[in-house]
Amino acid sequence: MPENTKSGTKAQLYEAFAASGKALASGKRLELLDLLAQGERTVDALAKAARLNLTTASAHLQTLKQAGFVATRREGVRIHYRLAGDDVAQLFALLRKVAEAHQAAVPAARDAYLGEYTAAELSREELRVRIAAGDVIVLDVRPVEEYRAGHIPGALSIPVEELADRIDELPEEVEIVVYCRGEYCVLAYDAVRLLTDRGRRAIRLNDGMLEWRLSELPVDASDLT
Repeated sequence: MPENTKSGTKAQLYEAFAASGKALASGKRLELLDLLAQGERTVDALAKAARLNLTTASAHLQTLKQAGFVATRREGVRIHYRLAGDDVAQLFALLRKVAEAHQAAVPAARDAYLGEYTAAELSREELRVRIAAGDVIVLDVRPVEEYRAGHIPGALSIPVEELADRIDELPEEVEIVVYCRGEYCVLAYDAVRLLTDRGRRAIRLNDGMLEWRLSELPVDASDLT
């Protein structure tokens, strides 16, 4: 079958596909997608969270918008960004897993970033069973704005940078299940280390809010608990 048609060529079609791949060809743009998977944010908030200046953050976001990965809304002088759909979050999550499975550099980079971790972990299904049994405290250690945008129902919010000073807010006799943004989020690892060093029983959810949402599990967007 000929590749040329009246309206174009196969090459043009694949170049259109490639435009999406090119938009993902930046570690910082992937980091911005990771942040947006937690909820809508302004350019200022994204720049701060990703440690970028406003000009650079805006340029990356425009690239993602041109590729159709993010959408915007204006509120006064502020522009709010969000993922264009759950399929973008799914693509981002799959890209990470495929890279880990097939890109030799990823496991070493992951371990160097997350640090040594030999403690047990809990799956989403195991956590749901234990929540129903009422024998765990679920702790969300993401920034407050991410918690407010959506969290596991019943989870407490203590951002990881506040945990050392607020540890007494957590009951001593109950095991604590910690989660953050996703499977590769360092915040939960750091929180579990801190809690166990302080003599608390703590365990990490083996992924996080990204995977929880993509599994279509219940999400609460109520005020702080």
